[in-house]
Amino acid sequence: MLVFINVNCEGESNQEAPIVEIEEEQEEEIEDPVNYKLPNIDLSNWKVTLPIGNPTEVEPPEILNYGTNEMLKPFMYNDSINGALVFYTYPGASTANSSYSRTELREQMVPGSNNANWTFEEGGNMKGTLQVSEASKDSNDKYHRVIIMQIHGRLTNAQRDLIGENDNNAPPMLKIYWNYGYVRVKTKELKDLNVSDTDILKTDSWTDDDGHTFSEYVGFDKFTLEVKVTSGRMEVILNNNESVVYDNIHIEKWHVFENYFKAGNYLVTQDENAYTKVKYYDLEVSH
Repeated sequence: MLVFINVNCEGESNQEAPIVEIEEEQEEEIEDPVNYKLPNIDLSNWKVTLPIGNPTEVEPPEILNYGTNEMLKPFMYNDSINGALVFYTYPGASTANSSYSRTELREQMVPGSNNANWTFEEGGNMKGTLQVSEASKDSNDKYHRVIIMQIHGRLTNAQRDLIGENDNNAPPMLKIYWNYGYVRVKTKELKDLNVSDTDILKTDSWTDDDGHTFSEYVGFDKFTLEVKVTSGRMEVILNNNESVVYDNIHIEKWHVFENYFKAGNYLVTQDENAYTKVKYYDLEVSH
């Protein structure tokens, strides 16, 4: 091909530079030196709660544009070097039934609606590869804890009205913590197994179990969590290596509630200047 070049000759600064024709044998392709990776996460069925506002929530389809959404960008953004979606939070706005703030996804089986959920009889699986990449420390030099996955219960409108509640909130059946570098699981148990069909719907009829901590230390490394739910059974698996199974009477009686999955960064502290960053490399849910 022919390339035309302006040549500025010395001593001819006031004259127009001549045009020189140079024949190039071939044009070299310039490769883009920048390589980037994207997280393997479809946000079509998730909304996110932020630690700002009252608090602020962003639903589909707006959440799909998180990379250009100025409100979302400080709290939810890509680590394009490692291919992860970063969730950042600090003590700020909290939901009505919590004292803590979060940048956390909430499953929406019908995008934009909280009214379509699932029961344990219908079942569900959630699997994610994630990493707590940064965490602040408390006054005792211990890392702040963060909830990274949940199964949350929900009252139907009829159940809400039956027990005289003003919202659809029900207890969380499952909370999975990053707990000083270990993965810790907490579930709910009934205080009274003979509770009535009405009172079983009330939050104060349930209490926390003793919890289970997996033996593997994950620290700030990447790890995989899977939650499998079927009728009367719930299993949590860490790195395809350790698992804990719940198939007791409390799980059986949980069938009265609807449920939804949650995943992200739910910071369990109100300490000033606290913060955590949680990276999700992939996240998928099936029913």
